[in-house]
Amino acid sequence: MRSLICIAIAFLSVATLSAQAGASWLDRPMTSWNQPASVVPAAQAGTESQGALERRCGSSSLASSTTAGPLRTAGWVPFLHFDRAIARDGVEVIGGMTTANPGCEPTIFNLFVFVDGRFAGTISPAVMTQSRDGIAGTVRIIGADSLTAEFARYTPKDTECCPSSRVRVTYRIERAGSQPTLVPLDRRTLR
Repeated sequence: MRSLICIAIAFLSVATLSAQAGASWLDRPMTSWNQPASVVPAAQAGTESQGALERRCGSSSLASSTTAGPLRTAGWVPFLHFDRAIARDGVEVIGGMTTANPGCEPTIFNLFVFVDGRFAGTISPAVMTQSRDGIAGTVRIIGADSLTAEFARYTPKDTECCPSSRVRVTYRIERAGSQPTLVPLDRRTLR
């Protein structure tokens, strides 16, 4: 009974975060939620402990990763987005999850950007939930100072497999100063 209450509280916390800052950020003017900070934001507890999730779904290729360490410290379980490394020109994008389905697909997660090993920000201002509006798809590093991410846009009539449209957000990496910062610039509807 106690575990069911914990699951319900975790679900309500995620639903509250999503309602407050989730996919709706894609409908508002682009403003930066990332501030120059060297600390990865703390994860909210998932439905299983971080250690249990790491043992069940952790990526052996990230065992010694220098960027995975700060994610673990903040309570996230590191993973490779779509099971592939995203790195180029000193920029690396790595996922952090707090919950995964039985097949180890992240169900509550965010994607974190590191520049020359230093945390620059998240690609979404709130955690993302599998098969829901605002979930990240393809992420591309365009160059040393920019990247793009595509996000699914679901309507209440869409099935989990098929969002009505996709939106691409373009980001700039500001390297001035002592701490890099990921800044969203614009968005464009792709379909």
